[in-house]
Amino acid sequence: MNRTFLAAALIAALPATGAIAAPADAGQSLDPVIVTATRTAITVDDALSSVTVITRDDIERLQPVSLVDLLTGLPGVTLTQAGGMGEQTSLFLRGTNSSHTLLLVDGVRVGTVSAGLPAFEQIPVEQIERIEIVRGPRSSLYGADAIGGVIQIFTRHGHAGAGLVPSLSVTTGSRHTVGGQFGLSGGSRHAWYNLSLGGEYTHGINACRVGAGTVFAGCFANEPDSDGYRNYNALANAGYRWDGGTELAATYLRSRNFVYFDGAPYGNQALNQQQVAGARLSFRPLSFWQVTLGAGQNLDKATTYNDGAYVRYSDSRRNQASWQNDLTLADNQLLTLGTDYQLEHLSSDTGYLASRRQDTGVFVQYQGTFGRNELQASARHDHNGQFGNHDTGALAWGYRLDHGLRLSASVGSAFHAPTFNDLYYPYGSGNPDLKPETSRSAELGLAQQGEGWNWALNAYQTRIHQLITLDANYYPRNLSRARIRGLEGQLGLTLAGWRWQGYLTLQQPRNDDGGINDGHWLPRRPERTARIDVDRRFGTFGIGATFNAAGARYDDLANVHRLGGYATTDLRASVAFAPHWELEGRLANAFDRRYETIYYFNQPGRSWYLTLRYRPGG
Repeated sequence: MNRTFLAAALIAALPATGAIAAPADAGQSLDPVIVTATRTAITVDDALSSVTVITRDDIERLQPVSLVDLLTGLPGVTLTQAGGMGEQTSLFLRGTNSSHTLLLVDGVRVGTVSAGLPAFEQIPVEQIERIEIVRGPRSSLYGADAIGGVIQIFTRHGHAGAGLVPSLSVTTGSRHTVGGQFGLSGGSRHAWYNLSLGGEYTHGINACRVGAGTVFAGCFANEPDSDGYRNYNALANAGYRWDGGTELAATYLRSRNFVYFDGAPYGNQALNQQQVAGARLSFRPLSFWQVTLGAGQNLDKATTYNDGAYVRYSDSRRNQASWQNDLTLADNQLLTLGTDYQLEHLSSDTGYLASRRQDTGVFVQYQGTFGRNELQASARHDHNGQFGNHDTGALAWGYRLDHGLRLSASVGSAFHAPTFNDLYYPYGSGNPDLKPETSRSAELGLAQQGEGWNWALNAYQTRIHQLITLDANYYPRNLSRARIRGLEGQLGLTLAGWRWQGYLTLQQPRNDDGGINDGHWLPRRPERTARIDVDRRFGTFGIGATFNAAGARYDDLANVHRLGGYATTDLRASVAFAPHWELEGRLANAFDRRYETIYYFNQPGRSWYLTLRYRPGG
């Protein structure tokens, strides 16, 4: 428990776990180390919350072409996309709103100031080393936006003492898809570094289906064309660790893309830029006291065109800083104290009534182990420059039973401030009278890990007050109450050489305000999702498949526009034909299933991809 948040810079140097969900992979004896759940480095087995860990090995085994592909079907995760690759994407974690999931990239908070949404579609999957998903409220540690949970992405980096190591991947596929990544990484005894460039292009699909008499539904435009996407990205990070334990690390990620969509005359082309920069310094003034200082900026720019003619622009930036102190009180007793600061700024020609606000938060956390009992308690006070003071807290308890069983229980609160779009978007689409959203959650979990197998069950309930939703006229309003109940199940095992991992989510995301829509489902959230991954290696040859299923959902608060359930199957294979060289093949949506996650917006049909990969050390 003495290791701190900055251990993230060294996590990839640990032995690969191969685990894509907590508990750890069935055949792995070493638990993954995570930092997102408590802002300190702990093992997955010590986390008193529902956690998913995705490693670089998992990414290359599953062969996703986007972050959406990678995350779909994981416990509690629902994704919607307005068309194919590169189109606007929203993630609903545990049935909460798409703005209720905090996204961090190497510790830097990411998301537009205008809409409050992380641009998952703009993050290149080839630049990702590892992902940690923590489900449940985390406002007591991170402040606003973490009602549903926190997702942290760690970018690829080098390893101290590894020397110069190149990496390469080249992809081609359906709809003229091409992509590639090239990087150089390495390090000396004290230092590590990584430089990487990547890009991808696809001709795309027709994002929105509009037929006769429906021009005012869906995307409100009739543009039956292919909506393409291209992306260019760059990553640089480096770090140095002195003999005394002082550590300095910095990271920079830039993703620039051009995407076509359906929406004329209000715009059908967008030039987007996502930029994340951050630095962290960790040192020990005293043997029991670890200090971590962090600073970063997230920049999100978007310029919209209609058939090449300029329409509007938005320049969103968030500056942030943190000071964290980890105090070892005794063996297995850790006290964490810290403060966070962020300044949001929005520049746009759209005409917002306000464009700046700041938030300062102070937090405290205690973690202790007493025999078979584990305890985590945290509290936080935030002062939002626009919406005043907010206090949040969390309490979690775990008990280790015999035979590897562990019982856990937790409660927590969270809050979310309305975004600038919610409040001030012109043309009758903003509501300056909106109130902040607050939530209360409770969770009960049971997990067990054995030799070659693991399973976990987590039941939870979240009540949200003043939930922000869109009415039939797309006008944001506060919903007095919403109630979300859910059950998440995970099962992993290795049987006769086959690796199986299954996930099941059952949830009831319901309107509970007593009004005309009382009892209706919250929009775009299915009550049931399931996913099964199965893989097997035969020497240098590997095969695998992923089965994804989602139940029906509604696209609107009144539950008028129903979206049917669907199931897709992805097939994959790989062959290591030379030392460090591997050829991968994937057939996505193999049975050409037609479905929608947003009313009137298409999803890709059957698609194939081939990737040539150079894997040093693989």
